[in-house]
Parts: sequence; C-alpha cells; structure tokens
Amino acid sequence: ANFASLPYTSFSKGTIAGHAPYPPSLSIADAMKSSATILSLALFASPATIGAFSSPWNRANVASTYCPIGAMGAITVSSSKLCMNIPAPTTEGGASPEEIKAAADKEAPPSSFYELQRASVKAAKMAIADDRRLLEIEFPPLPAKVLEMDDVSAYDVAKANVNLALDFAKSFAANGSNVAIMLPDEDECNIMKEDLKMDEKPYPNVVLTSLRRSEEGDNRIFKAENLLIGLLGQGSGGTVKPIPNINMYVILVASAQELPDIEELYEQIKDIEPVKSDMHKPVIVMYNLKLDVLRGDLGAPAFPSKDFQDRFLSRVKPVYYLRTRQYSRSTNKPPFILNYQGCLFRSYPGHYQTLLDTGTGRYRKVVGNDMRPALGEFKEQLTDALRDEGAIPQKEDEGALFGFLRTGYKTTTWWEEERENASMEWRT
Repeated sequence: ANFASLPYTSFSKGTIAGHAPYPPSLSIADAMKSSATILSLALFASPATIGAFSSPWNRANVASTYCPIGAMGAITVSSSKLCMNIPAPTTEGGASPEEIKAAADKEAPPSSFYELQRASVKAAKMAIADDRRLLEIEFPPLPAKVLEMDDVSAYDVAKANVNLALDFAKSFAANGSNVAIMLPDEDECNIMKEDLKMDEKPYPNVVLTSLRRSEEGDNRIFKAENLLIGLLGQGSGGTVKPIPNINMYVILVASAQELPDIEELYEQIKDIEPVKSDMHKPVIVMYNLKLDVLRGDLGAPAFPSKDFQDRFLSRVKPVYYLRTRQYSRSTNKPPFILNYQGCLFRSYPGHYQTLLDTGTGRYRKVVGNDMRPALGEFKEQLTDALRDEGAIPQKEDEGALFGFLRTGYKTTTWWEEERENASMEWRT
C-alpha cells in the first residue's frame, strides 16, 4: 500500500466517511494500522460464494482478529449495512435472556446468503444451548428469480441445499463438533458426491452420508429386498443407524415417506451422552425439508399416518424460519388486481414476525406473534396492513358476505388446529 497517498475508500456494503488522503506526517505504524482497518472492513463486506470451500467464516474471523469493533476509532460508517458486525447480546457478554429475546424479536431478514448463514448458525447454537434436540431450519435455498426459472430442477435445489448445509456444518465443525450431513439413501448420496466432486469427508469433522446404509461388506449392485421395501413406501433399503461420535445430524431432501427414518434415528440417539463434557448431546437439524408441505401428505395411502405429526413432527422446533408467500386480490379501483407478498420470519429465540414486502426490496414488520400464526391468519395479517394503508377497502365496506366468500369457512389446515396429543414446540 502507498501509505503517503492511500485514501479512505468505498466498499460494496458501506461507505467510509472522509475521502481525504492521509497527511504526509502520518507515521508508518499509524498508516499500517489504518490500512489494516480498511482491509478488515473489506473482508467484512466482501461477497461470499455460497458453497465455496474457502469458507466465508474464515474471512469473518480474520476480519474480527485484525479489526475488532473497539479499534474502529473515529471512522464513521454512513451505511447501516456494516452494523451487522456489531455483536448481538449474548449470555457470555452478560445479557439476560429477556435482552437476548428482545434483540431477536427485532432481527431483520437477511439481505444475502452470507448474512443468512451467520444468523441461522447463531439461532441453532442458542437453541442447542437451551437443550433443544430437534431443530428446523427453513429458507429459500436459491434466489427467488432463480427458483422461478423453468429450467431449475429439483436436483438443482438439492445441490444448493447440500452446499448450504456444508457451509452450515463448517461453523460447528470448526469448534470441534462432528457433523453428519445425511441424504435419504445411499444411491442419492453417491450421485450427489460424484456430481459435486466430493468425497465422504468434504471438510474436517464433517461427513456426507445417508440415513439408510447397507451393512458393511454388502457390495451387491442389485438388492431384491429393496424393491419390495420401495413398493410398500417404507424407505429405500438398508438400515437406519447412528454414527459414532457424531454431535449433529443435518437431514436433507427427505420426502414424507422418509420422515419415519428421521424419527427412528432420533429414538436411537436421544439417550446418548456427549463424548466430552463441553459438547452437547446429539441433535438433529431438518434442513430445508419444507415440513409444512410434507405435513400435507400425512394420512395419504403409502404415507405416514396423521398421528406422526402429533408424535414426532410437532416436537421439532423452528429455530430459523423464512417462508415467503404471494397473494392476489381483486379491487374495485384500478388496477383492479393487487398483487402483494410477505414472509413469515423467525430467528430463535425471537418471535414470529409477519413482514410485508414494500416493493423496494425491503420488508416492513406488521405484527409479532409469540405463537406461530396459521397460514390463513398470516394472510389476514398482511391484508389488514394493506387496509390500514388504504390499498384495499375496509371490511365494513366490503360487506360480511363478500368477506366470507374471500376467506371461506375454514382458514387452517388440520395440523394447525389444536390437537390433543400434539406438542406446541413447532409453533412456539
């Protein structure tokens, strides 16, 4: 760096105020310190390719080492984007549980996959610290514009989920945890490893494997028993068994028919004590499984019965949840059709936020819910926000009959109703 003429510069995620060059009398030590500060800010702000083996967490750690928050000095940031580097309240920092929850209640949806990864890892760690053993993480694995493309297949989404899960696992593996990323069966796992050019251990302390695995030494190409098992809708052959010394199981791309395999795995690991005193008990993370969609298949022929929701799925805690919804509504004024969308967002231990898309790339919080709202209730909350803004007529102007015809008699699905034997973990 040319210390005599090095200016403060602008980065993609924030502009550093003061564009004058350093004074000629600046000492070499001060110049090096200042340049290190700027380079650290660049590391914080640099874009990270999701799925790359050069983990973005390494860059953040380097930036934190060379540029702690207290070393910023008189440098001011005119954009709020860099505020993501200000530490959130933590137990280690002396914050109370109420302060931590209040901060999580105000957390905004991520603006990039890098921010999303950081937030989902933080939420998962806090849930594990609270002794949660069954976790759900749900968000769109690809940008919305990509998901809407006709040539994007389910396999493309699965590959994106594997890469995202790998980055998620790295942050735990870096702290000494052993993580297993699991696909439903061996065939799917082998295809994925070949396509992504990965081996069974793509990263230290991380293994890529399958829920159902054949017995050691069974090298048959065709297994007749698997055909019958598949026709009966009872998995894809092999057996479900835990892996020794694994602290976290990250489950990917499982269908509704394969959900009982996750329950079977949990029954085998729930009583296992951690190998080390500073480690947590084994946990299962259901990663982008779209459990809300899979619940709709329960009770159908060749699928698990509806009591599977009461027995197992209702105990899964959503720790990081981001689901977007699009709606249309007719009006009596131009343009006569109003398209609007919003998202339901939750970052543990915060509450569920109903957010309305403002059309400017940002979301506005409509209401916070300590209890997860049903899908019909979520839509009504967005609609009420539009009524308050005058975008659509008030209820009394529409009339009771017309309002009933819009919403219908039933606004909840069967699993969103209060069920006698179901846990409330999945809604709180």
